[in-house]
Amino acid sequence: MKKIIPPHHRHGRLLLGATAAILLAACGPGQETPASTPPAAIATAATQFTVEVPVIPDAVGALVVQPMFHAAPALLDTPDGRDSANSSGSAHWRPHLQRVPGAMGEMTTRRLTAQRIAVAEQAAQDIAPLLDGSGASDVAAPMAGSSVVATYSPAQIRAAYDLPALPAAGTALTPAQAAQLGAGQTIYIVDAMHNPNAAAELAIFNQKFGLPGCTIKAIATNATLPLPPAPLSGCEFSVVYNTPSSTMTATAPAYNSGWAMEIALDVQWAHATAPLARIVLIEAPDASINSLLGAVRLANLMGPGVVSMSFGAAEGNWTTSVDSAFTGKNMSYLAATGDSGSGVSWPSVSSNVLAVGGTTLSYSGSGVRSETAWSGTGGGISAYTALPSYQTASVPGLTNLLRRNVADVAFNADPATGQYTAVMTPGSSTASWLSIGGTSLSTPQWAGLIAIANASRALQAKTALGLAHGMLYGQIASVPGTFASSFADITRGSNGTCGVCTARVGYDPLGGLGTPNVKSLLASLSGTQIAPTAPVVAPASISGAAGKPLSFTVAASAGNPLSYSMLGAPAGMSIAATGVVSWANPIAGTYAVTMVARDSVSGLSGQGVYAIVITPVAPPVVGTGAITGKVGTALAFNVSVSAPNPVSYTLAGAPAGMSISNAGLVSWAAPVAGTYAVTVTAKDSKTGLSGKGIYTVAIAAPLPPVVTVSSVSGKPGVALSFTATTVAPNPVSYSLSGAPSGMSINAAGAVSWASPVLGSYSVTVIAKDSKTGLTGQAVATVKIAATGPTISAAAMTGVAGKAMSGSIVLTAPGANALWISIIGAPLGMQFSMSGMTITARWPLPVTGSYTLKVVALDNNGLTAQLNVPVTVTAR
Repeated sequence: MKKIIPPHHRHGRLLLGATAAILLAACGPGQETPASTPPAAIATAATQFTVEVPVIPDAVGALVVQPMFHAAPALLDTPDGRDSANSSGSAHWRPHLQRVPGAMGEMTTRRLTAQRIAVAEQAAQDIAPLLDGSGASDVAAPMAGSSVVATYSPAQIRAAYDLPALPAAGTALTPAQAAQLGAGQTIYIVDAMHNPNAAAELAIFNQKFGLPGCTIKAIATNATLPLPPAPLSGCEFSVVYNTPSSTMTATAPAYNSGWAMEIALDVQWAHATAPLARIVLIEAPDASINSLLGAVRLANLMGPGVVSMSFGAAEGNWTTSVDSAFTGKNMSYLAATGDSGSGVSWPSVSSNVLAVGGTTLSYSGSGVRSETAWSGTGGGISAYTALPSYQTASVPGLTNLLRRNVADVAFNADPATGQYTAVMTPGSSTASWLSIGGTSLSTPQWAGLIAIANASRALQAKTALGLAHGMLYGQIASVPGTFASSFADITRGSNGTCGVCTARVGYDPLGGLGTPNVKSLLASLSGTQIAPTAPVVAPASISGAAGKPLSFTVAASAGNPLSYSMLGAPAGMSIAATGVVSWANPIAGTYAVTMVARDSVSGLSGQGVYAIVITPVAPPVVGTGAITGKVGTALAFNVSVSAPNPVSYTLAGAPAGMSISNAGLVSWAAPVAGTYAVTVTAKDSKTGLSGKGIYTVAIAAPLPPVVTVSSVSGKPGVALSFTATTVAPNPVSYSLSGAPSGMSINAAGAVSWASPVLGSYSVTVIAKDSKTGLTGQAVATVKIAATGPTISAAAMTGVAGKAMSGSIVLTAPGANALWISIIGAPLGMQFSMSGMTITARWPLPVTGSYTLKVVALDNNGLTAQLNVPVTVTAR
């Protein structure tokens, strides 16, 4: 994408004399840099004091420095408020994780303001990498490799770096507890331009994270200096505006969004680190070296304290000419090393300034924090500043000394592992939350630590640290055990490709002496030395199996890298540099092995005993079971075996025809009736050990078919059928025994007889199993009985004198002859028969009622009788 240089950023390079070029630090996107007004022309308010200002070459004094902050390119969710009522509520939680919108991923994080983030999010489109103020493009955006931002709360930072936990609100503090929070000390925040919301932002920050509030204290422009001592009972916050001549003025500098961001994070995180320290924000009228040196000298006039400077410009041969600003009595000076990777910047290069570099922090809320050097941190070897006396070869890592090495110390600075900061735009009553990083972030926190150390020293009637380098390098870093307990050595990461751009054991220019283990460091700085602690090796019980490779990691904790060794280890067991123990071919037995971890810095060792139990290799375990089958029906089953290695199988006591496959499948194609105890043996292919299991195989003898049939009845000449029911394991065929002529049975067991004959018959139905040849049978009693003749006729009616007729119908099943008689027929009635029907006719009926008694007798001796009424009515 096209890179655009805003008009107010096209100021190129400035030359110092004719020999040295001053490369200014990068100017980030969206900075409202004011017009270049000569510092001498800026109006100042009269004060009652004067200060001698060294003469600085105009070319140097006019140089413009830049703030050293980075911001992750996303507006964060508002903190959840769990710290509001309990300032330690989030201490043991992991940091807040938030995804960076896709459209923001390519934005540079250097000096990225909340306003530009909001505009970019609203536009929802890719943003071209922004250019710095010198016209050169920024280095690759630190967020380019990550789409998730981890953001830490004050409580989480205190837990990670072992800062004392904040007492509950309303707790009456002892002097020692108040000192641990910086009571009675002053931190001077030196920045350029104006942030009208600094106090409001601090109040929101304090409320959200349960931090002590600060009383707003005005300092008059004509106040008597030095200031009165800072209060021991609570935090005060003051804002003053300086002139290049180190006087105070009532005229606020112009607003600048970038410097306003810098001021917000400096104030909030200095306070988060030393919550009871007095904070005096000194706002310079512009970002020139002249004006900022005026602010530093004003701090010197205000009295003892710690000066935090989160800004810088590339060093030059002029830097030592302004060092006199950093020589105030009982004053400590700290500055950011830069945020563009390898390089040396002013004022951190000054021998009297504690140079603060940056790391990438990883802390889950428990255990020991992990850090690498942040890729954007400044640091290197000065091209101009002489080697200070405190940087000696007695400090591990300081070798081949030529000139001043920067950094001195470090703290979290990566915006991808940033820290919450509240930012308000002018006129707004609400705050946006950002994940802020850069060495701008690490510097005010170290300023807070120095203030706490001074508070603890004051309780012992000791003077303030002032220039702390001598104690940090001489009394702490030169003593191995004290060095190891006071600092976490940063041994991973790089900030470029130069010879000193990679972190290593001991001092290196990226992280300096390292990051603070605050509890131990403060004890060292306040004069109470803490003996270094030996590594802790946690004992453990380890189990394994003979012949099976064993591997485990020794659990050891220490503040520095460890080397490992073992005592009493069996042959073949080894331990790697990472603490991983390996044993390729363990032998059965119980071993007590002492694991020794040695601190590479302090030389102290710790040990723990590991009880290692190697169990003998067990033989294969073969299951048992009961298997049932049928004669003639193929049988197969799988053997159950548990073994660490492949096994082979054999059978013992198996009947003829039974076999077992390599996979443990037992098969028998044609089982024979009987019960068999078959022993299955499984042999381990590697150890040769065997296991056995007995399977009981029961093959039941075949059963004959079971036939069921019911007794049936029929009538002579009427077709008859019935079906036999058979239960058999195989198909059957049917036959009949004792069946009368004409009766038959089909393949389905259905019996039929087309023309039954009178009589009673015992018919045996026989079913034969088609495979076993076994038969089953059942006897059916079949009765065929006659029913005798039947007579049916309707009542006959007629009219006197008018011919009438009626029908009498006869049946005689099973009979060969039939005799019929009709009794009670009136005179004149005539009868005729056709087949089995008798027709009665009466040509001249006579009025009256009559009854015809019809009797039928068949040749079987069976009879039937029916009375048929006859009714004749008059005309």
